[in-house]
Amino acid sequence: MTYFAELKGQNVIVTGGSKGIGFDIARAFAELGANVMITGRNESALKEAVEQLQQFNENCFFHAADMCDVASVRHMVHSAGERFGTVDVLVNNAGVNITKPFTEVTEEDWDTVLDTNLKGTFFASQAAARYMMEQRKGRIINIVSQMAFVGYVKRAAYCSSKGGAVQLTKALAIELAPYGVLVNAVAPTFVETELTRPMLEDKTFREDVLRRIPLGTLSQPSDVTGAVLFLASNLARFITGDTIKVDGGWTAI
Repeated sequence: MTYFAELKGQNVIVTGGSKGIGFDIARAFAELGANVMITGRNESALKEAVEQLQQFNENCFFHAADMCDVASVRHMVHSAGERFGTVDVLVNNAGVNITKPFTEVTEEDWDTVLDTNLKGTFFASQAAARYMMEQRKGRIINIVSQMAFVGYVKRAAYCSSKGGAVQLTKALAIELAPYGVLVNAVAPTFVETELTRPMLEDKTFREDVLRRIPLGTLSQPSDVTGAVLFLASNLARFITGDTIKVDGGWTAI
């Protein structure tokens, strides 16, 4: 058996796909022969990322979108549908965090985090599900966080948004099950990327994170990508409404 061979030719959207975890996921799909649309707000970063994806599959493109803007999100999914004909896999990876003590979080901070991480996920899923329901198959995979299950300092809004996304995953799984559409999530711990590297250069913070991970090391983007590919593949054909924790054991304690 050749694992993941069925992903060749699949039409995939990866939000927040120009850098870090999102780009690693998009590249893995492209390497397997999937047609991939990546989204984000920075067009130059998206263009650079797509050029790399097209080395594996020429049928990859980008669409600039703001996950806080429902009209922009709907247009993003419609663009993929027009280009590919349908949407088979949606990976809701785009996210943001504003690290502040909760007593200092402003309404604008709260809205930015919740709108990006939760509202954007909801409306992207709603738009993609319409394609999937019609064809009676599809996968929605939400990138959440271990912070959906544990608390941590300066992350009240972030924990709230990711906890909501886990519950959203369950609710959508129930509604979409009759149509053969599977909805799951992946919850990483801190992942070492170019975006998180400055934060992890703080020795005290890094030591605190490592102390909480029984495996004793930081996660890499490929750890998250592996879980996403599994959920998108036939190996996970009877899994829905679940969250895979890629946290090195943090939440097992």
